Amino acid sequence: MKDYIEDRVYEIANYIVETGVTVRAAAKTFAVSKSTVHKDVSERLMELDMTLYKQVKKITDINLAERHIRGGLATKEKYTKTK
Repeated sequence: MKDYIEDRVYEIANYIVETGVTVRAAAKTFAVSKSTVHKDVSERLMELDMTLYKQVKKITDINLAERHIRGGLATKEKYTKTK
């Protein structure tokens, strides 16, 4: 793996652990695609650092479980503002 990719993997993973952001938010922050972030934290990170991978996995699993709630709240807020 190239050094710059490895550096990006660690940067993104540490950012997710520190802030608890979603894959989408991390992608926006680092100006890469959601697919890139997902591949970095789910495949590449596993090869590099299993401990950090497990920490990121906990956060991404929580975000995945809560996404339907966030979507509902966003929709509710959208229609509350239009009234």
